[in-house]
Amino acid sequence: MKGYLVLEDGALFTGRAFGATGETLGEVVFNTGMTGYQEILTDPSYCGQIVTMTYPLIGNYGINEEDFESKKPFVRGFVVREHCPKPSNWRSQNTLDDYLKDMRIMGLSGVDTRALTRRLRNTGAMKGMLTTNEEEAAQLVAKVQTSPGVFGPELVKQVTTPEVYHLPGDGPRVVVLDFGAKENIIRSLKSYDCDLTVVPASTTFQEILSLNPQGIMLSNGPGDPTDVPYAIETVAQLVGKIPIFGICLGHQIIGLALGGRTYKLKFGHRGSNHPVQDIRTGRVYITAQNHGFAIDKESLEGKDVEITHINLNDGTVEGIRHRKLPVFSVQYHPEAAPGPEDSEYLFGEFLASMGLRSGVRC
Repeated sequence: MKGYLVLEDGALFTGRAFGATGETLGEVVFNTGMTGYQEILTDPSYCGQIVTMTYPLIGNYGINEEDFESKKPFVRGFVVREHCPKPSNWRSQNTLDDYLKDMRIMGLSGVDTRALTRRLRNTGAMKGMLTTNEEEAAQLVAKVQTSPGVFGPELVKQVTTPEVYHLPGDGPRVVVLDFGAKENIIRSLKSYDCDLTVVPASTTFQEILSLNPQGIMLSNGPGDPTDVPYAIETVAQLVGKIPIFGICLGHQIIGLALGGRTYKLKFGHRGSNHPVQDIRTGRVYITAQNHGFAIDKESLEGKDVEITHINLNDGTVEGIRHRKLPVFSVQYHPEAAPGPEDSEYLFGEFLASMGLRSGVRC
């Protein structure tokens, strides 16, 4: 069956539909990772987005339950150059096609993803639509252009845990403020035997304090950080009272809580090969990233905030730390999944900020 990707600038890409059929709208973005499509599909930070993979062959190792990063995928659609219908891997339990059908997510193959990525890089991420419906191109473009954007407070509400849950451990008591936490953040904290309580994004300052935590983890998540003002207020109240570590959206929320500003990147950072430099040591790390917003470097001037890491591709802020208080964050994903594990040591630093020994893993 034919399928189409229509962009708000009028571009139309024709391909072969796989997965679900019908019509779906979202923000079209690209990911440069060579592997890890399953983790990408199930990363809650992609909520509301149609993801294009730049690596040409996708689906060749199938789908298995062990590599999910959430209970279900939140992407709106999936675009690839070549879809492999018959995976070859001893861990494979399902095909990508059948998995997307089961999850009611549309896929499109046979697309010139190189041309699509160049367009997104030049123009910026934009609204788009996947469809298997036969309509005039002008009608499809008009439908995309008049559709609402994909940002808003509902994105975090869709991916956060609906209720508090506890994962017992013999280590420090950590509250995870869940804006769409990947499973590997939870696994990484559990590898240090942390006693975890995962709470919804809207949990208040007083509710968090009542759990008597020794540390706060602010997770990754989708969308614009200014769309969750309640979380910014809560974090601002927590600063100076409990050690805090933020990742991705959590990093941006810390930046806003400390008086900074954020802005939307032209096409974002999504992939598993982004070079980041620790400007305190000069060391460069290869990192996994997935975000469309960044902290404004100039907005931190005059604040008690130190910029600790920068992106070597474009100079954007990748890490910050309060100069006096145990509060720090990174824009990238130290838990990876998919991606390199160069920055896993940051979880040890989080434990050290709580006055505990770092680097002691189960």
